[in-house]
Amino acid sequence: MSDVAVMAARVLALAISVVGVALFVRAVRTIVRTVSLGGPANRSDSPARRWRTMVVETIGHTRMLQRPWVGAAHWLVFVAFGALFFTLVTAYGQLFDPRFVLPVIGHWKAYEWAAELIAWAGLVAIGYLIYVRASQRGRGRASRFFGSHGGKGLYVELTILGIVVCVLLLRALESQLLAETTRWDFPLTWFLLPSGIATGAAETAVVLIAAAKIVISMAWFVVLGLDTTMGVAWHRFTVWPNIWFKRNADGAPALGALPPVRAGGEPVDFSDLDALDEDASLGTAKIEDFTWKGLLDLTSCTECGRCQDACPAWATDKPLSPKLFVMGLRDHAYAKAPFLLTPEDERDALPEALRLEASRPLVGPTGYAEPDPISVQDGVVAVIDPDVLWSCTSCGACVQACPVDIEHVDHIVDLRRNQVLMESEFPSQLNGMFKGLESKGNPWNASPRTRMDWAKDLPFHVPLVGGPHDEDVEDLSQVDYLFWVGCAGAYDDRAKKTTRAVAELLQTAGVSYAVLGKGETCTGDPARRAGNELVFQQLAAENTETLREAKATKVVATCAHCLNSLKNEYPQLGLTMEVVHHTQLLNRLVREGRLTPVAPADDAEQRTITYHDPCYLGRHNQVYEPPRELLGALPGTTVAEMPRSGKDSFCCGAGGARMWMEEDLGTRINANRTEEAVATLAAAGATDAAPGAIATGCPFCRTMLTDGTDALANGSGKPAPEVIDVAQLLLESVRRGR
Repeated sequence: MSDVAVMAARVLALAISVVGVALFVRAVRTIVRTVSLGGPANRSDSPARRWRTMVVETIGHTRMLQRPWVGAAHWLVFVAFGALFFTLVTAYGQLFDPRFVLPVIGHWKAYEWAAELIAWAGLVAIGYLIYVRASQRGRGRASRFFGSHGGKGLYVELTILGIVVCVLLLRALESQLLAETTRWDFPLTWFLLPSGIATGAAETAVVLIAAAKIVISMAWFVVLGLDTTMGVAWHRFTVWPNIWFKRNADGAPALGALPPVRAGGEPVDFSDLDALDEDASLGTAKIEDFTWKGLLDLTSCTECGRCQDACPAWATDKPLSPKLFVMGLRDHAYAKAPFLLTPEDERDALPEALRLEASRPLVGPTGYAEPDPISVQDGVVAVIDPDVLWSCTSCGACVQACPVDIEHVDHIVDLRRNQVLMESEFPSQLNGMFKGLESKGNPWNASPRTRMDWAKDLPFHVPLVGGPHDEDVEDLSQVDYLFWVGCAGAYDDRAKKTTRAVAELLQTAGVSYAVLGKGETCTGDPARRAGNELVFQQLAAENTETLREAKATKVVATCAHCLNSLKNEYPQLGLTMEVVHHTQLLNRLVREGRLTPVAPADDAEQRTITYHDPCYLGRHNQVYEPPRELLGALPGTTVAEMPRSGKDSFCCGAGGARMWMEEDLGTRINANRTEEAVATLAAAGATDAAPGAIATGCPFCRTMLTDGTDALANGSGKPAPEVIDVAQLLLESVRRGR
């Protein structure tokens, strides 16, 4: 019986190995051909830095460790997956010789001890990951695995569990087969099996368990070979090139600037639009309009749900999940690939289901609200619903959270670009914003003549570039900084207070500056995030010309969105300047002693504050500490951090042009954030008599959070905390010293 079992095990192990390798190779070819359908992507700059980034991110698990316990467990499984490959090679030898060892390595103790230690570590780690997955069950949308293929994920985890168990059992059996061994030769496995197992039985067991190990491993290859969209498994191979070819060679996530709009896979030169082909399509209209890097992104999604967990739209019951967005595009890409890879004159002979899949638009009605997803056989439905596309605030939380560097925001905006520029399909609320930007240079539709109204009644003159006053300047070479006021800072009553505070603080500190006045127009950020690249390019070109003529080299801005455009996107038009946020400059002035905060004379004036990180200041530009240092320098101020802060901060809901769109799906993002801020203040000692304040450094955030506190106050009848810019808090403190 044992001879028959041994022979059957050998045949099964070898047969499944042949099938597994063949299917795996075929699947690799399919993936390469599918990814190659995408357009060009220039991602080969700075190869040395890219190699370093890939090694650091993969070996160091730097992005996985944003969730420390899960990251550490995944790192142990990652090490086990690679290191225990040698035990798979050994298993093939053990099929025919139970005492087989690897040549050269032999019974080298360092290797054998390491194998046992790694196997045990992998066992504990995969057990923990299985527990994490199981603990998310039954949580509905609150689970980061909601919508993921849970069965596939569990299969992968059980595969690893089975492999490490086989490794440990094989080591335990070897301890009884090999002569002249001690417990020190098998320090972590000698106790797993009872001693005194007969030699023949032990040899048979080694062959059977080695065969089981091979079958488990090769069955995994078979499954991968049959399912090219199984990202939870394929990411083990695709993550390496996906990280190497990430947008930023230095390893920074794909935040800050948006890449230029493309047509036919190539960046569009908006200064020469006449050169475009008449049938050129801007942005992403079809899956093949993605770059090959975009298709590699889709292929690499692990379905871990970290992006979904971080997404403010998903957290407030909107249909956008960055994970499901990527999964939907990935599944469509691989379903359509056979059609695209078939010569055009042969496509009519393809199955109807495949031709229907190929005809699906990327954006349009999908029936996402139905109890069950609509299949392509039920009719041609789109891949991405407009409600999904326009729910994005472009906060970048998904990009920050993704452990495999998927560039979600870039893909969303590219779809928006096509919808706006080619299809004229976008939320009607954006019409007013687009009109104001085109006709008056600001999204508020306000007259450019009133851009300097914020400076009225100030006790000092605000220098103007090219102005008639004696204190005005001919150009910016005569001052330290251009003070970029921004549209909100010029027109929004709440933001004007920040503008006036910064102007007064710069005046007090003796920093020379000037403003452009009517010469300043919107940077174009809301147009670009809404997909209207044409309007962005027009505004940016106008501003670029103005800034060059004014000889601007150093800029201070109070709006995080203006900061991001001027610093990160205007270089795409050939203009590079030093751009700082007002909290950065003011913090430096305090450190240098040029501004001196003074404690309040009355204890009643002491204040509890929590700071809200603007997405476009924090995640997009990595400015986290200066505002906090500035608040910490204010005597009489207690600063309490919200649970979601820093790189994990929650969005206010205004980015991605959402400032100009109604939020009629789910609950309001700003309400979610405001509730967190108020709870934080209460936990830090704020009372109805002294409700504290929410500090921020962006006019968009200030507007959204003020609306949130007003709604809370109206609903509860209790006083709401003030929402105030960091600059105003500093000014209050500095004025006490006068």
